[in-house]
Amino acid sequence: MSTTGNDGRPETRIEADPALPTIVITREFDAPPDRVFRAYTDPDLVVQWLGPRRLTMRIDTYDARSGGAYRYVHSDDEGTEYGFRGVFHEVRPSERIVQTFAYDGFPDSVSLETAVFEDLGGRTRVTATSVTESIAARDAMIKSGMEDGVRQGHERLDDLLAGSDAVDGAAQGRGTEEGGQRP
Repeated sequence: MSTTGNDGRPETRIEADPALPTIVITREFDAPPDRVFRAYTDPDLVVQWLGPRRLTMRIDTYDARSGGAYRYVHSDDEGTEYGFRGVFHEVRPSERIVQTFAYDGFPDSVSLETAVFEDLGGRTRVTATSVTESIAARDAMIKSGMEDGVRQGHERLDDLLAGSDAVDGAAQGRGTEEGGQRP
């Protein structure tokens, strides 16, 4: 079942159980799982949608395969940088991504994230669960503006997926079934 927001787009649900150090993000996209998965794993596509609109993104490395790693930086207009990094523990094409996530501003706090891609017959539901070290760490993540950034990123992903040639053509010739790689 899909719910839509006031602008007609599917709604991004962000839930934090008061008793658990988790964040569960659920969103449906108007594209099949292979296209949504590609947008999550191809660095040429990730850089176009991940994060809030007001920030630009630079990818230092993005090796979306089991055992691969990533590091990217968001920058604002004043030049302030926000770096993120992690390791891909499991990447199953069009099904599941398990990775760690760390923000350079809080180097001692690492979360474990699992994204599951569910086929809804031409549409995809992505359920991403983040497990943080503590409820306090989870609350700090939410207070950082994460919710707005996730929602804006999903809207940007909607727009990217609507241009099917962009998503379908970006990964051609990459040579890996599990995702793109950028040194």
